[in-house]
Amino acid sequence: MRTEQSAQRTYLVTGVAGFIASKVAELLLAEGHTVVGVDNLNDYYDVRLKDYRLGKLLGAGSRELGADPKKSVFAGVGRVLRNAPNQSGALGTTRPTFEFHHLDIENLPALEAVFAAHKFDAVFNLAARAGVRASLEHPELYRRTNVLGEENVLKCQVKHGVKKHVLASSSSVYAGCPMPFTEDAKLGPGQSPYAETKRAAELLAKEAHDRHALDVTVLRYFTVFGPAGRPDMAPFRFIKWIEEGTPITLYGDGSQSRDFTYVDDIARGTVLAGKLFGSQLSTLNPQLRSPVAPTYDIINLGGGRNPISLQVVIAFIEKALGKKAIIDGKPFHVADIKETWADISKAERLLGWTPQISPEQGFQYSVDWHIANRGWLKDIKL
Repeated sequence: MRTEQSAQRTYLVTGVAGFIASKVAELLLAEGHTVVGVDNLNDYYDVRLKDYRLGKLLGAGSRELGADPKKSVFAGVGRVLRNAPNQSGALGTTRPTFEFHHLDIENLPALEAVFAAHKFDAVFNLAARAGVRASLEHPELYRRTNVLGEENVLKCQVKHGVKKHVLASSSSVYAGCPMPFTEDAKLGPGQSPYAETKRAAELLAKEAHDRHALDVTVLRYFTVFGPAGRPDMAPFRFIKWIEEGTPITLYGDGSQSRDFTYVDDIARGTVLAGKLFGSQLSTLNPQLRSPVAPTYDIINLGGGRNPISLQVVIAFIEKALGKKAIIDGKPFHVADIKETWADISKAERLLGWTPQISPEQGFQYSVDWHIANRGWLKDIKL
């Protein structure tokens, strides 16, 4: 793998219309790289949020939003290409390019065609079915996307000689472990199909490392939030409900706590992981020239602070909006983890990464974005 900081690279980002993946693609483009993105644009949540994110990457913007919460305006469009406007590439003479393909990583022939058309330096497999509660209702769907999809990506990498693999995993795999969660914790059985499929994907990546010498970095994300977030998650819902004066559906008493992590921090750590090879970070070691043996690393990306409760999150949003919440209490959901807390010392050691945005700042930015986009967000289905 090339280690020069000035090298312009080509990356594949799966699930590119998603919350985290779209921000990762944005950061890679800002560095001057070429990004090829794929997404199946499923309707697990209102696709107009996916259209908004994808539109930003393609230069289309919110004007491209459709009226159908279940059908993306980019569905079925085939290959879409966009060059970064008004500038040369920051790292070379070629302008950074974003190329989008509407396809499902469960479709191996379609995915393989994308690999055959490009020479990728690394793959960020961020495509996944998300959500603990929905996985209880549709476990087979989660296994197809999160496990079979990962298997297909790895097959393509092996066949086409792409040695670097970054996999998005989740703090959900730590259920029942002592806190703060460390990457070497002994994991128990998953408390949901979602957690089980994330762990299964990690093991597939480990097998690909062992058998085919892929360099693998598994990132376990902790409660990611921020502008244009997922509408099935509490931060988006709470902001929308408080702003509209709609009662908040709160499961439990609000004491359940999470290690909330702002999306820009998560994306920055993910991009750094794509440059990690053999536990040596190329951008931090620009003089590294000798061959490095590939490794398999699991790294937590989380806030790394004491976790904050949903009660505190609601207070942050109330302060940012200048409005009080109306609470509609519900029983605690059995599939939810009571508390999460990441040990991020490994991320700091290997990636030079620590979060820069505090939860309070992040919720202020999220509220600001919501207010600026309330004209179309009012129609988003929760």
